[in-house]
Amino acid sequence: MAESRDHNQFKLIATDVEEGDVGDDVILPCHLSPETSAVTMTIRWFKETECIYLYKNGQVTERRGYEGRLSLITQEMERGNVSLRMKNIKESDSEDYICQVIHGEQKEEAVVGLRVRRGKWSVTPVHDYKHLNNNTNQCLSLYNTHILYHVGRRT
Repeated sequence: MAESRDHNQFKLIATDVEEGDVGDDVILPCHLSPETSAVTMTIRWFKETECIYLYKNGQVTERRGYEGRLSLITQEMERGNVSLRMKNIKESDSEDYICQVIHGEQKEEAVVGLRVRRGKWSVTPVHDYKHLNNNTNQCLSLYNTHILYHVGRRT
């Protein structure tokens, strides 16, 4: 009589899209259902087709360019949380990410999109030109949170 494998089966649950501002830390949520320990499982996170994070046998490998920016929430892996924490996000991080979990013969994948906004401040330059006394030109330029003030004299 064949043994049922249903008690060993899990599904991977993820949110569709996460959003954040440039420089923020974000979590790409992903967890096992039913709640199952992921400590002994192989966990991979892909950006498109590139593996950017690998957890296997308690060892972590990060792709070049991501060192120190990616991590799992290790204290929650026992409860099936395989979410990826990403620090100091950049505009170039906007992409769909694939979480892949392998345990024995079972392999599950789920997709989480990350949309990175440019920031809390507008990055559209605003210009205000004024002529004073026919020989002074003031230009007030606002860019992000930096203000430049330039006064020039015409000869």
